[in-house]
Amino acid sequence: MEDDAAMTHAGAEADTVLEIAGLQLLRGARTILSGVHLRVSRGEIVALMGPSGSGKTTILRAVAGLEPFQSGAINVDGVMLAGGADVAKPVLRDLRRKVGMVFQFHCLFEHLSAIENVCLAPVHAHGITPEAARTRGLDLLRAFGVEHRAAALPRHLSGGEAQRVAIARALAVDPPVLLMDEPTASLDPERRAELGALLQGLQRQRRTLIVSTHDEDFAHDFATRIVRLRDGLVV
Repeated sequence: MEDDAAMTHAGAEADTVLEIAGLQLLRGARTILSGVHLRVSRGEIVALMGPSGSGKTTILRAVAGLEPFQSGAINVDGVMLAGGADVAKPVLRDLRRKVGMVFQFHCLFEHLSAIENVCLAPVHAHGITPEAARTRGLDLLRAFGVEHRAAALPRHLSGGEAQRVAIARALAVDPPVLLMDEPTASLDPERRAELGALLQGLQRQRRTLIVSTHDEDFAHDFATRIVRLRDGLVV
């Protein structure tokens, strides 16, 4: 029995795609994260929940390499980030292949069409040819039901369309981890259900999704696990 338990634990560790250990993050004198520990397995949909200011979005930004932290460590599918150290450009480049992020307000570049937004990082950050990036981008837009909007500028997209384009952009380099910040904030119930089904489709591809949300119904309906935060700690 002990051998079985050890094998199960070893298997869980081998399938870990994100591990956060002792993550502490300060902004000036204010403590935002107080020593967060979190392990996420491949193929999970994890909902980060908690009151405003509890640190949900900050965790996502730290995992994506968008916000420095003072202590602790983050391991994203073998790419290590250490507290108190600047992230070297090669590490950041590797991280961009491991993590895609969808921001609450999508943050599409307004002067670029939907397909140009999706192709931007593969071409300019990862050296993929424009032709290959466009083929991959159109495949993603088709999978999310917005291929017919490929030439549209962001201001001509509906909220749901812009969100799907933003997800396609985040997946353009095929990262194993997708981060989403308050994805249901501006969606009606029908669109929220469509988003949940889309995320479950990504989960079936063994993609890992970490979603910051205040939406209890969405989390209970679609997440495989809910992690609650308060005052910068997992509670």
